[in-house]
Amino acid sequence: MRFLRRVERAGARSAADGGPLAGEGGPRGFRSPARTRPPGPVVVLLATTLAAVAATGAGPAAGAGPERGAGCAGPERLPVPGAEHQRVVCLPDLTTAGLAGTPYTDMADQAGLTAAGTRNPSGVPGRQVDGYFPDDSTFNTTHGWNHDAQFVIRLPERWNGGLVVTGAPGTRKQYATDTAVSDHVLARGYAYAATDKGNSTVDFHQDGKKPGDAVAEWNRRTTELTRAARKVVAQRYGRAPRRTYVTGVSNGGYLTRWQLENRPELYDGGVDWEGSLWTADGPSLLTSLPTAVAHGIGAADDRAMYRAGFARGSEFLWEYHRTAYWGVTQKTYRAEFDPSYDPVCPGASAGSTVEEILAPCASDARYDLERRPASVRRALGKVALTGRIGKPLLTLHGDLDTLLPLAADSAVYRRMTDRAGAGRLHRLYTVAGGTHTDGLYDSHPDRLRPILPCHRSAFDALTAWVERGTPPPADRTVARPAGGDVVNSCPLR
Repeated sequence: MRFLRRVERAGARSAADGGPLAGEGGPRGFRSPARTRPPGPVVVLLATTLAAVAATGAGPAAGAGPERGAGCAGPERLPVPGAEHQRVVCLPDLTTAGLAGTPYTDMADQAGLTAAGTRNPSGVPGRQVDGYFPDDSTFNTTHGWNHDAQFVIRLPERWNGGLVVTGAPGTRKQYATDTAVSDHVLARGYAYAATDKGNSTVDFHQDGKKPGDAVAEWNRRTTELTRAARKVVAQRYGRAPRRTYVTGVSNGGYLTRWQLENRPELYDGGVDWEGSLWTADGPSLLTSLPTAVAHGIGAADDRAMYRAGFARGSEFLWEYHRTAYWGVTQKTYRAEFDPSYDPVCPGASAGSTVEEILAPCASDARYDLERRPASVRRALGKVALTGRIGKPLLTLHGDLDTLLPLAADSAVYRRMTDRAGAGRLHRLYTVAGGTHTDGLYDSHPDRLRPILPCHRSAFDALTAWVERGTPPPADRTVARPAGGDVVNSCPLR
């Protein structure tokens, strides 16, 4: 979730330059220990790892970068409805190839989401709108604004009539999927909009007045940005988008599901990349991760892990996830929905050092959602999914996902859409060798494959389904090929 670069053992190392790390709500000036084994991906996509640790400084400075000379057409002023603050710039290239090192993206916040050999397009001129909606929390320090509900809207000069909206994965911020999503859709001619979801960092659970409020805000902020971005697109191009799609990774995948269930009138379809599953009674993170935490401290055996949904064959990933993902994810989401279970851990903060942030709460090894009071189910009910999607949805999930196991997540959601009578609108593609963060491929190229190229293929399949009536492939497992460029190619058929 948020920034970090390559995580090893209980620490992290900057993937960008190997330099010191500083955190928003986390340690300042932390330096990682010496490398003792190949690094895994970085960042955690759920509340995970080092989510409170970012590259030194508060984020891109507000005054640097290219602002003139791109020759943008259309009106110079593009007021974002409802925004409290915004700025508009004309840029020669809206992709990360042109924005890296400028105030208009944050490469550190993208770390670990894509494999090192990923090829991305470049050379897409246009306008970028950065800003924020009214909010009373201050987790997001990007641009020195110290204000949440930040967003980015990108408007390419050559527009195809469409808009793609996403929310940040994990507890990252609005630029987190620039490499994974923005570059690709901009090159196809789509306008693009992303939100920080209204709160970030591993201390996101401190936002809101009641349990569940912080995650519920994620859905509201995505809806808010979609409505505003559609109007900005109409200002820039003289007409509203012909098609609007929603997509996302991890928590962004959850947002995709929720929007298509609850706001289907805003979208034409979506692609869900390993979205997190929230239900009032389970399954969810709160029913699978306690077993993982218990396994990590020797209180559960391998058979218990398999019963909780963790895949046979994923064992080589367990140690990494034990040190970097399971503990911090379980304790922060449990604190969001059930803070009374252990008021001391994590308490007011997930920690002030990397070790404290990643360490599990010992009490979480015994957490049992079924035994918790009805108030916890009410909190989960605020954000629960039903499967009642109103527009087409393609879901991708790796069979070696060791944070959100397929059997306890997307396989369950597929059955939910069937029970809700919406199965005809849904497809599930299981990516053989896929895991929760594509960055892990670089450490295990012989066992894993990135999901990003499958996401790009799925997006093309979705648009063909919506716009030309071409049905996508039926539910299937996308086999890992014996050869070829698995980093940049993934045919679904």
